[in-house]
Amino acid sequence: MKSVYFDNAATTPMRDEVVDAIAEVLRNNFGNPSSSHSFGRASKVLVEKSRKLIAKHLNVSAGEIVFTSGGTEADNLVLNSAVKDLGVTHIITSKIEHHAVLHTVKKLQNEFKIQVSYLDLDHKGEIDFSQLEHLLQSESKTLVSLMHINNEIGNIIDIKRVADLCKQNRALFHSDAVQSVGHYNLDLQNVPVDFIAASAHKFHGPKGVGFAFIRKNSGLKPLIVGGEQERGLRAGTESIHNIVGMEVAIKEAYNKLNEETVFIKGLKQYFIDEIKKEIPNVKFNGCSDDLEKSTYTLVNVCLPIPVKKEDMLLFQLDLKGIACSKGSACQSGSSQVSHVLSEILKGEDLQKPSIRFSFSKYNSKAEVDYLINVLKAFIG
Repeated sequence: MKSVYFDNAATTPMRDEVVDAIAEVLRNNFGNPSSSHSFGRASKVLVEKSRKLIAKHLNVSAGEIVFTSGGTEADNLVLNSAVKDLGVTHIITSKIEHHAVLHTVKKLQNEFKIQVSYLDLDHKGEIDFSQLEHLLQSESKTLVSLMHINNEIGNIIDIKRVADLCKQNRALFHSDAVQSVGHYNLDLQNVPVDFIAASAHKFHGPKGVGFAFIRKNSGLKPLIVGGEQERGLRAGTESIHNIVGMEVAIKEAYNKLNEETVFIKGLKQYFIDEIKKEIPNVKFNGCSDDLEKSTYTLVNVCLPIPVKKEDMLLFQLDLKGIACSKGSACQSGSSQVSHVLSEILKGEDLQKPSIRFSFSKYNSKAEVDYLINVLKAFIG
């Protein structure tokens, strides 16, 4: 049986260079970075070297990078402290954000009675900028939380435009950039975002590690307390091997960004062309078939399959060795329709199966051909 992995938006395989770097640290650097002896100092050097390299790729200072367990923790850190410590009483977001944001915002609304405004979306899932401008006129202390790239439909938001609007209106701006760090150049000196969240396993790094970018002098306080690690913003002994693995992953991602972007973008376009040709009634969700308005790494399709056959589709794909997803991996096992698609699809299209296929440097056109043939045979 073939084994084809088209679920790279959920997680990516680690690069060999990352695995080698992690193994090297596990063998040779077990010291606690907070210890003052030579073993601890050696580990501390590795952590700070990684911090500097990651900061360099985002054009920020090393002190603005705080290591976390991943994107979810980074989102929670920023949103919780913004309300509890910075006095934010109004959050502007959208209903197609990752649940790490949506569930945290709902919790804060219930606990602190803050105002939450959800931006209107068109049928492609794009936000209404005029509404955003209007909401930013609020007298309340406001934070905007909008993801740079949607993890289910791939829509890219104009992060610079949002950041500039927030700055003009003295609002804070947080962006979940989990799907864009390592895949797009982000110059955070040019984009005045206050906070971003990132996760290593989305760009061929290890799971269990990520970071928050926190603009200098933000006033944020820690979510996890107990020690002075990460300049007092995240207690707990740093996972040195994972941090070094993330450093290598981000370095390799940006060193090879141009060639890998061209390859993966070509693969996505090939998929779009082939599925249109072989399955004429296919529809594309969000802006995922537009390579200018969506990420080059994923496509989300609504397939012309009767509702009664929908439950068998993912099972059949899995039987054929094809890994893909109905939505976010964080919702796996849930029988509910994707919260993202529920906001933008109507009627019959919402009942039909929608599948997210996401690509990486490790995929090929032959795998796309195999996938299209399996889908075509299933539809009949």
